Amino acid sequence: MTDSTEMIAGVPQGRLRAMATREAARFARMRPLSRAALDAGAAHYLDRVPMHWMKDWPNPVPMVVARAKGARLVDLDGNRVDDFCLGDTGSMFGHSPRPVAKAIRKQARRGLTYMLPTKAAMQAGALLSDRFGEFQWQIATTATDANRFALRVARAVTGRRKVLVFNGCYHGTVADAMVELDQGRTVTRPGLVGQVTDLTETAVAAEFNDLDSVRKALEAGDVAAILTEPVMTNSCMVLPAEGFHAGLRRLATEFGALLIIDETHTISSGLGGYTRVHGLDPDIFVVGKCVAGGMPTAVWGLRPAVAQAFQRYDAGRAAGHSGMGTTLSANPMQFACLKATLSKVMTEDNYAHMERGAARLHAGLAEAVARHRAPWHVVRVGARVEFICAPGPLRNGTEAKAAHIHEVEATVHAALLNRGCLIAPFHNMMLVSPATGDDQIDRLVAAFDAVLAELFDPSET
Repeated sequence: MTDSTEMIAGVPQGRLRAMATREAARFARMRPLSRAALDAGAAHYLDRVPMHWMKDWPNPVPMVVARAKGARLVDLDGNRVDDFCLGDTGSMFGHSPRPVAKAIRKQARRGLTYMLPTKAAMQAGALLSDRFGEFQWQIATTATDANRFALRVARAVTGRRKVLVFNGCYHGTVADAMVELDQGRTVTRPGLVGQVTDLTETAVAAEFNDLDSVRKALEAGDVAAILTEPVMTNSCMVLPAEGFHAGLRRLATEFGALLIIDETHTISSGLGGYTRVHGLDPDIFVVGKCVAGGMPTAVWGLRPAVAQAFQRYDAGRAAGHSGMGTTLSANPMQFACLKATLSKVMTEDNYAHMERGAARLHAGLAEAVARHRAPWHVVRVGARVEFICAPGPLRNGTEAKAAHIHEVEATVHAALLNRGCLIAPFHNMMLVSPATGDDQIDRLVAAFDAVLAELFDPSET
């Protein structure tokens, strides 16, 4: 095997690229029917995919899925894959949980959408408060929409224009969150399609785990809300430092800003999300993705005092469009799935299973990293596990960006998939679902160990 003297994340560049070339060829050989299906039908889509994120998978062509159940996928070529991506959290509780599938079949006979509430809507509202805390709820279709609407409320209630977000954050395609720090100064992120406005007029960035930078941003007095995840995700994962969230709460109160907690990814943390598990106290709470078992649904809730303040504002505003809500949001299918998920799927027993499995996965991956002396680390929050191709732990978004090494991540991802294990294409994220078995976890650990052996100890392979 040819090695290059240049090292990438501790791996000789030549060795890494040889693996990438071989794994791409192996993927193509294993999936002739997928390629044929794409050749026959993909030309009708822009850039040959129904949604451009599907190009983020590091394969010669996307894997075309035939069916999924529990924590497994089967593609058109009959390849069975242990699924640890789970729709990037959208199917965190497994594909088609039985109570949700049953609710879909039942509601489908009663109609799909009518822009009016149902009895299930009333029941789902009570379940949301029982699971996540005392909030006044609204239903959206995606967490992007929910975050966008929450920010409108925050600006309405405070009369301020800016949102504080953290460098390297992700809150869906919310424009206000698309800023970053450049030598300590907030700038619009590069690469945004069709961006024509200066986002620094409505947003300011601070560093995660740096309360001094938060205070400095809030001192201007123009911040309506702090929008944050409890743990930075969709970057290389960054855990909060001790006291960070308590400090955020104090600073938000001191400077009159609302605290918005986005749990869309960190719902993996446990029953009620990171907020309930760790006793956080947001003014506005957002969660999406898997909250309705895979049916496109998001929820956002206001603490009663914030809800009352918004109602006073709403009563006095001019008549016209609010800029919030979409026609298909809060449809009866969403409520049927919300009710089924919250009452029968999002349970203490299921979270306990997920926690045990994720601990097993974390330990196995960390042992492999140590055995092969890779300069990497493994991190976990609840059912969510990531290996990061850099030393750790990471402290903020700047460090997370530096630790994201696409060439290494893409190669390892492709090698794992060819060994029957699918992880997320974004930053090596893996989820353990209630349907994930120890045998699947052990296969992933064994595949990861084999890949690391080839990258770091080729004489052993």
